[in-house]
Amino acid sequence: MPNQPASLWLLRHGQSLGNVAHESKAAGTLVLDIAERDMDVPLSEYGRRQATAFGEWMGQQPADALPEVVLASPYVRAVQTAETALAAAGMPEMRVHLDERLRERELGILDLLTGDGVVAKYPEEALRRKRLGKFYHRPPGGESWVDVGLRLRSLRDSISIEHDGRRVLIVTHEVVIVMIRYLLEDLTETTALALSTAQRIANCSLTSYVTGTDGRLELDRDAWTAPLEEGDAPVTKAHDAPVAPR
Repeated sequence: MPNQPASLWLLRHGQSLGNVAHESKAAGTLVLDIAERDMDVPLSEYGRRQATAFGEWMGQQPADALPEVVLASPYVRAVQTAETALAAAGMPEMRVHLDERLRERELGILDLLTGDGVVAKYPEEALRRKRLGKFYHRPPGGESWVDVGLRLRSLRDSISIEHDGRRVLIVTHEVVIVMIRYLLEDLTETTALALSTAQRIANCSLTSYVTGTDGRLELDRDAWTAPLEEGDAPVTKAHDAPVAPR
C-alpha cells in the first residue's frame, strides 16, 4: 500500500467577517465592502465560538484519536481557527504548520465582486465563465478549481511522505476541502461540484477519513457539525466573501 496518514481531518475555518459581509450584502451590491486583503480577514465572533466548540469536542476524544500534526492555510481566519481550537482542546503547545498550498482559491480581477458586479464590470468574463463552467474557468490573475487541485496533488504527496501513519488535521477553506475530496475519492467534475452546492460545507464542519479494512483512507464524517450543535455554537454556511465566480 502507498504511504498515507493514519487519519485525515479536514476542518473548514470558522465564520469570518468576509462570510458576514457576503450574508449581509444588499440586493444589487456590486462590490463587497471589506477593507482587509482576503488573506487578512479574521474570524467573526460566531467564528471564534465555532472554533472553541470544535476544540472542546476535540479535547474530549481519546488520546489515540487526537491529531499529531496540524496543517493550516496561512490565511488569518484559518490560523485563528486552528489556534483557538487547539487552545480549547487543551493542546495550545501544538504547532500549527502553515502551508500556502492550502490557501483559498485566488480570484484575480474578480476579487470582492458579487455576481452582479462581475456582469457589470467584466461582462465578457461573465460570459466566458458561463461557457466554461466554474470548475475550469480561470479568472485573469486567478485560479480555476482544477488549478487548486493541481497544487493539492503536491500537498497530498507531501503528507504521504512526511506524515505516513500519523493523524493529520488540516484547517482550510471550502473549495480546498472539495478538491481534496476530489483527489482522495477519485470524483468527477459533476460529483465534486455537487459537494459545494446548497452551502453544505458549514464553517467549522469536519470532513474526516480513517484507514479502512483495505488499508486505504475511507470517508468517515461528511461536513459534520455535531460539535457545534453540542457546544451551542451557531452553524453558519455562507461561502467566503468573493464568491461570484465559483
